[in-house]
Amino acid sequence: MYGIVNKAIEELVIENFGYEKWQLIKKRSGIDIDFFISNEPYDDDVTYKLAGAVSEEMEISISDVLMAFGEWWILRSGKEKYGYLLESGGNNFKEFLINLPLFHNRVMMIYPRLTPPEFKISHIEENSLHLHYYSKRVGLQDFVKGLIYGLGKFYNCKVSLELLESREESSDHEVFAIVWE
Repeated sequence: MYGIVNKAIEELVIENFGYEKWQLIKKRSGIDIDFFISNEPYDDDVTYKLAGAVSEEMEISISDVLMAFGEWWILRSGKEKYGYLLESGGNNFKEFLINLPLFHNRVMMIYPRLTPPEFKISHIEENSLHLHYYSKRVGLQDFVKGLIYGLGKFYNCKVSLELLESREESSDHEVFAIVWE
């Protein structure tokens, strides 16, 4: 993953729990990198180790860590650094989700070595749809949930979602049923 992801984890921890807590998390993770360069790719293992260390240090589940990070990614990192990209995704929550399959094409212009997930949309209704999430990376469906909840807050709408299918249960991808008000 690109350094911007790891920097965002660092910013989330420092802003909410302080620099000292970040130092403890870095030590626990075994990651000996002084600072992350946003546009440099890092091994995915770095991100996984950081998330695991946050989970252990804060005594919360990795699921909660990933969901909190997904929301943070939208509401802070994405909004502050790439607000124009978020805004270009659609005028409302539904439009953004419908346009999501094309979103990473724009992101890849900034990060050409990105290995993005793939999204597909089905079962589109007035206030609901199914989001299909395909990724080479495993274990990130809670991060996707956090992203969706963050997008709901970004667009000022209440969102609920349910995981209908998962790679953990022998599907080849995750399917989320998303409902919004």
